[in-house]
Amino acid sequence: DLGADLAVLQWTVNAYMLTLAGLILLGGSLGDRFGRRRVFVTGVVWFAAASLLCGLAPDAGVLIAARALQGVGGALLTPGSLALIQASFHEDDRARAVGLWSGFGGVGAAIGPFVGGWLVDGPGWRWVFLLNVPLALVCVPVALRHVPESRDEAAHGRFDVLGAVLGAAALALVTYALIGSAWWAGAAGVVVGACFVGVERRRGEAAMVPPSIFRSKTFTAVNLVTLCVYAAFGGFFFLAALQLQVVSGYSALAAGTALLPTTVLMLLLSAKSGELGERIGPRIPLTAGPLLCAAGMLLMLRVGEDASYVRDVLPALLVLGLGMTALVAPLTATVLASVDVSRAGLASGINNAAARAAGLLAVAALPMLAGMGPEAYRSAAEFGETFRRAMPMCAGVLVAGA
Repeated sequence: DLGADLAVLQWTVNAYMLTLAGLILLGGSLGDRFGRRRVFVTGVVWFAAASLLCGLAPDAGVLIAARALQGVGGALLTPGSLALIQASFHEDDRARAVGLWSGFGGVGAAIGPFVGGWLVDGPGWRWVFLLNVPLALVCVPVALRHVPESRDEAAHGRFDVLGAVLGAAALALVTYALIGSAWWAGAAGVVVGACFVGVERRRGEAAMVPPSIFRSKTFTAVNLVTLCVYAAFGGFFFLAALQLQVVSGYSALAAGTALLPTTVLMLLLSAKSGELGERIGPRIPLTAGPLLCAAGMLLMLRVGEDASYVRDVLPALLVLGLGMTALVAPLTATVLASVDVSRAGLASGINNAAARAAGLLAVAALPMLAGMGPEAYRSAAEFGETFRRAMPMCAGVLVAGA
């Protein structure tokens, strides 16, 4: 409807991811300081308002700008939701609660293509965004009525606004360089990123990303795993739905429906996965999960023009779904267990920032690395060839993360 090429499609995804990744740490700090429920509810309202603007966007430029505003709302609500769970549940019940949180988060990501496909084929793509408004109208009163307020009483001092601006600017410049092939933006992004690191080190415990939190080897290692895992997920889900539509000839609804097995597996098994991770420790799930996901992505290489859903698509998605189920809940629980509960908002913010930044950079870089041209998604042969180059890259990143 808006005459978008591949670069516009990338920016439609990345505008949201950019502000989310750049500001999610600030969102976690705001929740710790002013109350996690308050900031969460503010984020839900902001997200709904930005979604309304997305749904009413008259052109691609307005849509991209509204997506960036949507990311601000996401940065407020995402770390608060997990920190509220950490503060509200007893230690014995926390693993199951985090497992459910992770499962529903994964379900939301996986079911998105199905709901989006149904809306695109039915009332239109604008309802992908407009649907968030009534959901927010339900979420806000439930949160105010049933979720207790919590905050970090030790939080004090000024907010690290400069750190937030530098971090977001570095991500924006690198993303622009990857999508637009602008070397100067990449160089500027590296310089700004170095300035961000310098500012954070100088501010110490008052920084948006306090260096002391990385003294935990577990916290550092799990965030490195997060970078690898969510880079692969970001690239895969961006390209897989397009592969099914452009190459295999699926409608938007059929492509979304085809991805549902991952949703079903995560919905059914994520809580158990969280409990299992607590019982046997995180090492096995955090090793087996990425390897299973990598195997699932490699199986997607069988999906071409004449692909059978039962023979080619379904086995790949079942293996991928099992890997995601084994991985996501223990990964999140390990992040929170590696820090004191008073730093839950900060820890979840850093981990979510790592995940969103990884997905952002993957969506920006993967088409370029796979040699995908700006009009590739209009040609089945060209898109299929680049998809076959991209999947082993995603699998390789997962193996590195394991």
